[in-house]
Amino acid sequence: MLKLTYTENSFYLECLGLSVEEWVQTRVILALRVAQSLCVEPSTASFLLPADLPGIEALKAEAKLANSEIIDLSVCDAEYVEVSLRGYWLSDGSQDADGVFVTAISDSSDVDVSPSRTEFFLHKLWREAQACASVMSEG
Repeated sequence: MLKLTYTENSFYLECLGLSVEEWVQTRVILALRVAQSLCVEPSTASFLLPADLPGIEALKAEAKLANSEIIDLSVCDAEYVEVSLRGYWLSDGSQDADGVFVTAISDSSDVDVSPSRTEFFLHKLWREAQACASVMSEG
């Protein structure tokens, strides 16, 4: 599964070896135990990757092989490709932009909850984009 943690200024993408149901269940139990409000709702999350990032074309091919109802890639402009994911948004219910988005892109051959090949690849490309961005900002 993929977990995107959104904060006021950015987001962080993680690839976890849990099912969405297991992760949400654990999060709900935690919210109950600490008396915290929790809102879980179906949602979509999107983020940009550089269009010239090595591996973007391979990700497009992976996305076509994966569940097309979960992941979609579209060209924004000459510089960026938008990755859109369908899953679940968890927050305290306020209108703030802070929260967590979770989704699973399963391969048809998956029989366990290990991250799919597409999830691993998307996470790898996101990390590479972050590394490129930090090198650019240092220069």
